[in-house]
Amino acid sequence: MTVPLAHDLTPAPRPDAPTVVLLGSLGSDRSMWDAQVAALADVASVLTVDVRGHGGSPVTDTDTDTGAPDGVTVDHLAADVTALLDDLGLGRVRVVGLSLGGAVAQTLAAQHPDRIASLTVLCSAARFGEPDAWTTRADTVRRDGVASIAGSIVERWFTAEYAAAHPDVVDRCVAMVSAVPDEGYAVCCEALSRFDSRPLLGTITAPTLVIAGDRDPATPPESLAVIADGIAGARLEVLSPAAHLAAIERAAEVSALVRAHVTAHS
Repeated sequence: MTVPLAHDLTPAPRPDAPTVVLLGSLGSDRSMWDAQVAALADVASVLTVDVRGHGGSPVTDTDTDTGAPDGVTVDHLAADVTALLDDLGLGRVRVVGLSLGGAVAQTLAAQHPDRIASLTVLCSAARFGEPDAWTTRADTVRRDGVASIAGSIVERWFTAEYAAAHPDVVDRCVAMVSAVPDEGYAVCCEALSRFDSRPLLGTITAPTLVIAGDRDPATPPESLAVIADGIAGARLEVLSPAAHLAAIERAAEVSALVRAHVTAHS
């Protein structure tokens, strides 16, 4: 049921350095982590991953023509990542996830405590609102295409001030979202509609850092507080001003927080 995931791993893993896995948001590809890759490269091997149906990753395994006949869940997306770690011979890793990637990261930490040395969750949630909103979005994308909603998605990713000052970044992100295959985006919407990690949070033992954007309309600070409150010893940081894609809007601050968390638990 797993699919092969497109990825980059730089530099090559070495015994004296941790491996950090970066999992991105719905509608993104692994380029969204460019700033963090640069900031971590001297202290860690960094594995950036395109989740199923995004970037270079297929929706189904094209070799066996298998997918998830009863619908894709975040458990499937986490299993894809676990299979990739196995293929690369990676044991314990530090996982960082934003939004959809944060849901996958929570699932990995709950299901594989022996393999997740630290957890960082950014601009994500334990439950992403009402399921109907996600299934409606999936229907819209299948009917009209991802490009039809790319502009409105990216509008929620950044504060108005940042967007006005960085139109090139906004244009690049709209192009990134528009490039996601329609079915890949739709199945991940459906996965989020089924996601609820609240029963699992208390089982997560990895040292956890939770990062919120103070003006994030999709996953506001109170959504991140649920995660931080549910995981023993978790720490919540709220960035200001920041909206949903804090890894880009507040790249330096996010990179510094992730770097400190990763190295503290190496």
